[in-house]
Amino acid sequence: MAYNAHLGRVGIWAGALRTDDAERRPQVEEAAVELEELGYGTLWIGGSPSPDMAHQLLAATSRATVGTSILSIWQHAAPEVAARHAQLTDEYGGRFLLGLGVSHAEAQTGHTLDHPLADRPYSAMRSYLDVLDNAARPVPAAGRALAALGPKMLRLAAERSLGALPYLVTTQHTSEARDILGADPVLAPELKVVLQRPGADRAEAYATARGYLSFYLGLANYRNSLLRLGFAESDFEDGGSERLIDAVYAIGDAEAVRARVDEFFAAGADHVALQVVTPNVGTELPREEWRTLAGAMPLNG
Repeated sequence: MAYNAHLGRVGIWAGALRTDDAERRPQVEEAAVELEELGYGTLWIGGSPSPDMAHQLLAATSRATVGTSILSIWQHAAPEVAARHAQLTDEYGGRFLLGLGVSHAEAQTGHTLDHPLADRPYSAMRSYLDVLDNAARPVPAAGRALAALGPKMLRLAAERSLGALPYLVTTQHTSEARDILGADPVLAPELKVVLQRPGADRAEAYATARGYLSFYLGLANYRNSLLRLGFAESDFEDGGSERLIDAVYAIGDAEAVRARVDEFFAAGADHVALQVVTPNVGTELPREEWRTLAGAMPLNG
């Protein structure tokens, strides 16, 4: 799978790579250059980044793939995305991967309340892909991937894209997703990481994990996904039970994180997107943690 080779085995997922702040942009570009030099195969821009934000990182780097994870179909018109994809492909070859998703019902206010498919996200995604397919310069299936959790969206990802970009998942989900996708489509789950320093209190690491996880536990699509995996409503209380946190996070030193990454590979992942979670996640560029992890990851295959 040639395009999968472009992703590399391990990438970095970071909301802090998403910026339209001119003053902050040089810091983000400098971090992107270092991530590429460290050997991470793909830089995943978190949130709902525009193709222009991907362009910033593509321009700063020379080898790494840059992916949107994810571009919300409610916030970006498909014809405009197709046209921008064509421009980025012409300029940067196959280094741009268009990650698409239906986002969250709770976050659609102001974007989709008047959309005819607002209450039918699967149909909305199919319709969006139809527009990309029929654009003057179509977005090829190998140039896009879908944020997929449930069976229907996973099957759609297999049929009409490079593969799936599941977020907030477990090794069990990865194994089940591989069965649904089949052998060939790419499966690139995101994995949250709290990197623990030697002698640090594990309770502090759990507190950091809960501080970030609590936001996602308020979103129905993730709660439903976790319920399908066998978790109970009680696991969502107080920012998440230890059982839940241990399933969706890698907590510990770099070697412990590597062991969790290997578990995802064993379950069927082609690529793992690491998201380093700190008390300032979303705004902080955790470059020291990225460097530490790079030494333990299989960045060259």
